[in-house]
Amino acid sequence: MSLKSGEEPTNASSDSSLSAPEQKPKIEPIRLPTPEEIRGQDIWNNCAVRSVVSGVMGGGLGLAMGLFLGALDNPIMQEEMTTRQQLIYQAKQMGRRSWSSCKGFALMGLVFSAAECIIEKARAKHDMTNTVVAGCVTGGVISARGGPQAACVGCAGFAAFSVVIEKFLDRHD
Repeated sequence: MSLKSGEEPTNASSDSSLSAPEQKPKIEPIRLPTPEEIRGQDIWNNCAVRSVVSGVMGGGLGLAMGLFLGALDNPIMQEEMTTRQQLIYQAKQMGRRSWSSCKGFALMGLVFSAAECIIEKARAKHDMTNTVVAGCVTGGVISARGGPQAACVGCAGFAAFSVVIEKFLDRHD
């Protein structure tokens, strides 16, 4: 390292600490929500609105899954059918499967969301217990046609599934 006349040797690490002043984090002022934002939160906190939106979204998901899974069905008599007959059969299967999945997922989304919202408002807490009870209610309602034993199994199964999904999404602290 060569020095020019009049220069003193400096340490690089001390040089950088002197030249860069400490950066303090910017403090941003607290912004109050606008009246429109407050109204939007009030609307979304309504259990009926939340349930209907979940039902519609569940129906859309079921429709998409039904179309996909219906397209995978192969007719038993595929070799004996013409191409036109196969296309008609495939379209009917996709329609049946998508409508069935749409109804099932819409019911599931509506019941789960309604149960979770009502339980959360009644308990005034947002925790895993709400999810377990809502899952149990949903599983019981969906499988109630099969009798009390099926409803109990559906309750336990859907409650366990709800806990697994909540743990995966890690929504609760």
